[in-house]
Amino acid sequence: MAQFPATKRRRLSPLSTPKDEDSSPSTLEAESNDDYVVRGSRWDLEQDYEQRPRKLRRQEKESTRLPIKTSEGRIEQLVVPIIAEAKESESEPGFSGKDDDDAGDEQNEQNEQEDVPGLSPMQQIVEAKEELARIAGLLNEDPEANVGLFRSLAQLASSGNITVKKLALVTQLAVYKDVIPGYRIRPLSENDTKTKLSKEVRRLRSYEQSLVAGYQNYIQELMRLAKAGRGDSVGPDAASLSSVAISCACALLVAVPHFNFRVEILKVLVDKLSGKKVDDDFVKCRETLETVFRNDEDGTPSLDAVALLTKTIKAKHYRIDESVLNTFLHLRLLSEFSSKGSQNSIDRSDNVTNSVRGKKKLKVQKQFRTKAQRKIEKARKAVEKEFREADAAVSYEERERMQAETLKLVFVTYFRILKARSPRLMGAVLEGLAKYAHLINQDFFGDLLEALKDLIGHAESTDLVGGEYFDEDAGETDEVTQRNSVRESLLCTVTAFALLHGQDTPTSGLNLDLNFFTTHLYRILHSLSLNPDLELSAKSLRLQDPSNRSSSQQFKINVATTTVLLIRSLTHILLPSRNTRAVPPVRVAAFTKQLMTTSLQLPEKSCVAMLGLQTMVAKTHGRKIAGLWNTEERKGDGVFDPLRAEVEGSNPYASTVWEGEILRKHFCPRVREGVMALESVVRGLN
Repeated sequence: MAQFPATKRRRLSPLSTPKDEDSSPSTLEAESNDDYVVRGSRWDLEQDYEQRPRKLRRQEKESTRLPIKTSEGRIEQLVVPIIAEAKESESEPGFSGKDDDDAGDEQNEQNEQEDVPGLSPMQQIVEAKEELARIAGLLNEDPEANVGLFRSLAQLASSGNITVKKLALVTQLAVYKDVIPGYRIRPLSENDTKTKLSKEVRRLRSYEQSLVAGYQNYIQELMRLAKAGRGDSVGPDAASLSSVAISCACALLVAVPHFNFRVEILKVLVDKLSGKKVDDDFVKCRETLETVFRNDEDGTPSLDAVALLTKTIKAKHYRIDESVLNTFLHLRLLSEFSSKGSQNSIDRSDNVTNSVRGKKKLKVQKQFRTKAQRKIEKARKAVEKEFREADAAVSYEERERMQAETLKLVFVTYFRILKARSPRLMGAVLEGLAKYAHLINQDFFGDLLEALKDLIGHAESTDLVGGEYFDEDAGETDEVTQRNSVRESLLCTVTAFALLHGQDTPTSGLNLDLNFFTTHLYRILHSLSLNPDLELSAKSLRLQDPSNRSSSQQFKINVATTTVLLIRSLTHILLPSRNTRAVPPVRVAAFTKQLMTTSLQLPEKSCVAMLGLQTMVAKTHGRKIAGLWNTEERKGDGVFDPLRAEVEGSNPYASTVWEGEILRKHFCPRVREGVMALESVVRGLN
């Protein structure tokens, strides 16, 4: 038993040399003890233990997965080794205490290990979901302490598995939407890098720059994937990735329109809208732009979007879908902007000018201040200026300037399309001009009215073949562009009268001659009453006409029905406003007789609307049209000519409104009630 301790001591001592083999055991033991003490005093035992290589055994947990049935019909247990120690060490709270670069490198190595060929695609997806959930949780909990995980998300997005790539893109979207601050991060200048900062400020600045760098890489990846999915020869994987990238870009633009790289996100949407294919992604991009226009508070995102759209429309030679141009109708200019503008300049309104002048007069009244008071006032103004710059809210003057620039770009696009006479966009342009007519400068009225008259004349010319306009500039692969000349004529009429009604100055100062539009509307009333699609729009469901293939073409003007446009045009002509002259009695009588005749052919709803308009006209111009219902107290010479080109030359007082007797027997009760209401108003005037 006494030999066992001696054996331990001999293992710690150096091996004996051959010359010492003849020595006695006691002598060897004494020499070894002395030598061990001498050399042990010079050893660094802790350092030697620290540098000693470690070999840890990885404990494998037993798989708890259910058995699977193979294609051959055998039931087998799938054995998947799970490393417990590594996952537990990563989930510890002190895992993020390492440097960001080291954490990112370790994560990249782990991602590379996950893509080993031994794992099936389904196993890769499951492990990727767990890893993405873990990274997203850490970033949402404390993004400043886990900045390196942005790089880990980007690494997962570069996986070869399409499903993992989609999950990584959507996870990055959710993370960036949560961690992006409510202000724009500006790039650092040379002076900023040299300035001495505190530890907290330096940490925050480092986090912001890392966030912007990761966000920029993410936006560039979205742009690359969205562009790679365009074309007819693209595979299903690239198309699905492109759809996910476009959806992420749309969500980012709606959620964080104030943050950096907004123009790059807008390019993704505009590139999709410039294509010829109208699919789900196209509709999503268009609806996103409409949402941005409606929710824009300061006007900068709308200005950037309109600038990109107008530039793309011009570069494409106006070969885009007309619904893209209708997105301009969702701008907040219609409800907020009050100045007048054209394609060259913006005029400030009188109210704004007077208010500014009043403020300037108040500022002229100065008070005496000492030198100390002036110094304090100057410092206070400097602090207030810094607060205004740091505040997210934009001042009224800045927003008005942005909206003025946006309005100029919209007018430039509209007038260029009018000049180019693009058939596919003419209806949308006329709708936009009718909406923005109250914002057009008076100096531009003459040129605009001439363009509208030219459009009406062009609609009645020989270029109209079978009810359709053929685009001469369109290629062989383009579809035939269908244009409804009657609707475009009504839009021109509505736009012309809206120019007059939307102004603040009296009519005598404008000198606008709108008789051309009045006469044209009077001539087309009979043809309008025979239109079967009078109450239908592009969103209405209809059956295809088997005898006419061209009728299956969708309407390019889809904002209002033909009946609505007709009522709006007649309201402008027959019901005067403060900016219009008094309506001549002959004109009121001629339109009344024509409208009662056309009411016999109109559909039910249109007939009710027309009789309601006639009742309003009777209340306004009762004495001028009362003679049409009472022939005993009226003298008339000649014969009424309903097909006369001139309104005043039709001789309406030589006729009688006999259509009311037929409309009293109409099958619709609302039509019968409308006729009785109209006649009661006329009888009350006698």
